[in-house]
Amino acid sequence: MTTRTILADAANPAHDAFVEKKSEFIGDACHIDDLDAALAFVETIREMHPKSRHVAYAAIVTDGTGRVMERMSDDGEPSGTAGKPILDVLRANDLTDCVVAVTRYFGGILLGSGGLIRAYSTGASLAVKAARKARIVQCRRFHVRLDYAQLGGFQQLLATVDGAQLDAAFTDHVEVDCAVPTDMEGRFADRVRETFNATVVPEPLGLVARPVEER
Repeated sequence: MTTRTILADAANPAHDAFVEKKSEFIGDACHIDDLDAALAFVETIREMHPKSRHVAYAAIVTDGTGRVMERMSDDGEPSGTAGKPILDVLRANDLTDCVVAVTRYFGGILLGSGGLIRAYSTGASLAVKAARKARIVQCRRFHVRLDYAQLGGFQQLLATVDGAQLDAAFTDHVEVDCAVPTDMEGRFADRVRETFNATVVPEPLGLVARPVEER
């Protein structure tokens, strides 16, 4: 099973809304690195909607050891009718390292438990659908020493194997740290050798999980 994440950041979350029996439900989703960031995001949403009745949310984060941590809140709705449906949407989409908040402006008509569950689930699903997604991919980090004239070609080569430049230091030459999906390591090594006539030798380092945008 492939684990995925949402690429939107807290300043520009994925967003959508709908109305159910005069209540407006607004879904917002963004990428997070930890649960504290999820709480901060929810507070930001709450400040944006001071007259809303509820801001329910759910978040999932996976730490460096693979341990999954979850948090959710009904924010005053009947227990199990808001946070849990949002969390179920995240689980159903195999999402991690993200938070979804669903804001409700009460329209005066009670929806009942079943109606609330459907409404919060729909609000979360709309936000997730509006978001750009990425696969969480196991990658090998490499350290590469390049001449300045080689940098552009190396960056283009890196993109062809879904790699990413993580850092670079510029002196009389260029020292690049990059990450390449583990299933592309062999192709990466072959292309570097062919492109630079074996004058560039990537130094393999540790493993890291990294989002790779879905195409």
